[in-house]
Formats: sequence, structure tokens, C-alpha cells
Amino acid sequence: MALTKTFEYKALGADGKQAKGKIEAANETAAAQLLRQQGQVPLKISEAGGGLSKELTIPGIGGRVKLKDLAVFSRQFATMTSSGMSLLRSLAVLEDQATKPAMRKALNEVRLDIEGGMALSAAFARQEKIFPLLMIAMVRAGETGGFLDGALERIAFNFEKDAVLRGKIKSAMTYPVIVLGFTGILISGVLKFIVPIFEGMFKQLGGKLPLPTQLIVDASHSLVWSLPLAVVVGVVGTILFRKGLKAKPGLRLWFDRMKLKVPVFGPLFTKIAISRFSRNLGTLLGVGVPVMQALEVVGATTGNAVIGNAMADLAQSVRDGQAMSAPMSKHAVFPRMVTQMIEVGEESGQISQMLDKVADFYDREVDSAAESLTAAIEPIMVLLMGGVVGGMVITLYLPMFDIFQNIQGAD
Repeated sequence: MALTKTFEYKALGADGKQAKGKIEAANETAAAQLLRQQGQVPLKISEAGGGLSKELTIPGIGGRVKLKDLAVFSRQFATMTSSGMSLLRSLAVLEDQATKPAMRKALNEVRLDIEGGMALSAAFARQEKIFPLLMIAMVRAGETGGFLDGALERIAFNFEKDAVLRGKIKSAMTYPVIVLGFTGILISGVLKFIVPIFEGMFKQLGGKLPLPTQLIVDASHSLVWSLPLAVVVGVVGTILFRKGLKAKPGLRLWFDRMKLKVPVFGPLFTKIAISRFSRNLGTLLGVGVPVMQALEVVGATTGNAVIGNAMADLAQSVRDGQAMSAPMSKHAVFPRMVTQMIEVGEESGQISQMLDKVADFYDREVDSAAESLTAAIEPIMVLLMGGVVGGMVITLYLPMFDIFQNIQGAD
């Protein structure tokens, strides 16, 4: 007998009212099937007792609509439309249960636009700050082909995969960021509290301080104004740099190229870029988006200008009547395996499925690379922190050798 778990659910009944409760099932999919058999449309299903994993929501903070929110919205929207609910009724229910004010406002405006006779994709396009270009293109294809619920399912799957991918990136970057932050706090503490004690002792014993020790003493004196200045310069510099990346395509292209070439992290960024490209293009082609439009959308949504430039070349190749895989070999960002798999997909007429396989392969590669990166960075960061702190301690003790020599000479 299969083990069952308890799931908490929120569902829409036959009378149109929302209901909450608990249900026993082997997994979330089985729970959803049981609810449908009971004549209910599942809106949200989560394992009971998962309170510790819930996100902390602070008023005024975290109101931005995230990829995870879009994935949940798409999954629920697809479930409702596939069960026969009208668009307006589905949107009304989703608007009512939306937790983010920005999402609730956007859904309200989308619903009003549809009531006014506008197509769903056009209504989404008017809320481009909430709904990404990839989602709009897929919804438009779903409307045209008459399989909107299928398109929404693919959107949800794509967003869920992308959310997992971003989670892996954050996981790989968390450890070095924490260690560097702790190292900065430790250095500030040494400069603030330890260095003044040694400075007072040096003054009493006399003698000239070596240059490294004098630099640390000077840094301790200027800590009151230099630390806030460094924080302000860092924040302002980051903001200006991000604005520059958006405003200057050349700078963005250079930066993205450097990201792919940087030691240690470069291979991980490359695998992430290829996974995202393959998943997005395969999803768009899978729902019937024309190749030219799909390449344009992928170029704008991949998050890497190097891939964006490659998409422009691929689009030109398709426009000239050539295969899409032909110009890929000219771009170093695409490994030979990816080019060959896409070429096979074109020849067999299964390019969407082949791109999905490429994306799945690189998802596993990202997993492996992230784990290897974390394992490699841990000893490096420990050595770095130990080296910085140890170097400061040695620098503080350097004057002691001169002082002892002076004392011995005086004797």
C-alpha cells in the first residue's frame, strides 16, 4: 500500500465558492485528481505541517511579483480554464486570492480589458511590468491555436524550471557572500577595537612604526568616515552600473562576455545561459510560436546579451532560408553538442523536444557545477579569511621586533 501524506488545499466548488480543507494522498498530483473527482477545481495544494518553510512577509517589503508567483498563477489559471471555467471567472478568482498588491492590480486591469473585448494576450501586454514577454508570446500562440490551457501549462512548467535554476544560482553565491560579509565585519572590528590598543602600546614604548602597521593605524583613524563612504560609493556605483547596462548595449555585451569568461564562475554562468535559452526556445516552438518571433523573444528574455546577439544571427539565417543550426557554430557560447542536437532536431522535425532535452541536460550540469563550485569555494574562502586576519595580526606585531631590538641595544 502506497504511503499517503496529508495535504492542505484551497479549491473552487461547483457552486463557485472557495473551500479549504485537508486531503490524504500520495502526492500533490494525486491530491489534485481526488479533488477533481469530487467536482472541485484545485487552486492551491501544499503539504500539511510545512509552516517552517513559509516565507516571512514584512509589510512594505517583498511586494514585487516574482517568478515563483507567475508560475503558481499560470498553473492555477491553466487548471481553471481546462476545467471549463470562463476567462473572466478564472481571473476574478485569481485576483481575489492574489497576495501581492501589484499582481492583484494587474489582474483587475486585465479582467476589465477582457470585459471590454480585448484578447488575453493583448491585456497581458498592457501589464508588461508584471507579465514577461515570453508569457505574452506563448499566450498569444495558445489563443491562435485554440489551446490556451496547454500554453498556460507550458508557461507554468517553464517558470517553475527557471525558478529552480535561479535558486541554484543563489545557493552557489550565498556562501561566498556570507563569508566576505563576515570578513568585512571582522576587519572593521579589528580596526575599531584592537588596533587602538596596540597603537597606545606603541606610543608608550616609542620607536617608528613600519609602513604596513602605519597603514593599518591610519585606516583605524579614518574608519568613522571611510566605512560609510565605502558603503555609499558601493551602493551608488552599483545603481549607476545597472542603469548603464540597461542604457548602453555595448557595455551590457562586454559585461556578459566577461561573466562567461570569469574563472570558477564562468562555466556555471555559461551552463545557466544555455539552459535558459534551450528551455525558452523549446517552450515557444512547442506551443506553435513562429520561429522568427520565437528567436526574437528568446533574444530579449534570455538575460544574456551574448545569447541575444546569437539569436539575431540565427534569425537572419532563418530569414535567408537556411537552417537555424547553421550559424550556431560561429558562436563560442554554444558547445558542439548543443549545435549537433539542434541540427538533429531540425532534420527529424522534433526541434522543440530536442531543445527540451538540451535544457534538461544543462539543468543537471548546473546542479553538478553548483555543488562543485560550493565545495571548491569553501576552503578558498576560509583561507582568504584566515589570510586577511592573520596578515593584520602579523602587521600589528611587526613593531615588536624593532622594540625588542631597541631594548636589547640599550642593555
